[in-house]
Amino acid sequence: MSRILAPFAALLALALALPAQAGVKEEAKASDAARVLAEIMRIPETAVPEKMFGEAYAIAVIPDVVKAGLVIGGRGGKGLVSVRSPDGTWSNPSFIKLGGGSFGFQAGVQSADVILVFRSQRGVDNIVNGKFTLGADASVAAGPVGRSAQASTDEQLKAEIYSYSRARGLFAGVALDGTVLRIDHKANQAVYGRNTTPRAIFEGRTGPAPGAVVDFRDRLEENTVKQ
Repeated sequence: MSRILAPFAALLALALALPAQAGVKEEAKASDAARVLAEIMRIPETAVPEKMFGEAYAIAVIPDVVKAGLVIGGRGGKGLVSVRSPDGTWSNPSFIKLGGGSFGFQAGVQSADVILVFRSQRGVDNIVNGKFTLGADASVAAGPVGRSAQASTDEQLKAEIYSYSRARGLFAGVALDGTVLRIDHKANQAVYGRNTTPRAIFEGRTGPAPGAVVDFRDRLEENTVKQ
């Protein structure tokens, strides 16, 4: 009997080990997002303005967004988005996907890091509820950069979402109209467990997050403390 059950026991052990293995790619993406955020915010003169960062409802970071194609083109990438909790702290992040038409990047750029600053809850709710298109479901604009833009943020920030990209060492506002955002449910479940929803993640109703994911959230906290 033990010989008969042995293969099934091995399969069960393998199945139990799969969730841990499944989150490896997602943790690497979280580490990349944390690094991108730290590098960009390290230089205040060329970063997201502190006032905008401090008043954001949510921040999304999508590292290595790839631009491909010559005539029609396309864009795609995966990243994370965190929302600000009622007490001012940042939530654990949900994983997201980005895709859309190829416009807005500098000529010749094939890959760039993208940051999205959400000024209100509506945009995030739309992503949670399904596919969401920048410029169609919410207004989006290239965001101002650095301390020189700080004074202009009070009256001129009227879009719901502000977008930025970093390529070839240059960080600047970028036009992303037509870009589609959606929740990466597969990545969320690989990291947080089966049947995990974005709202459960944002509200802290999941199990402990892995270190790389916590690090991304901590990077947001570090930059918010400056406000």
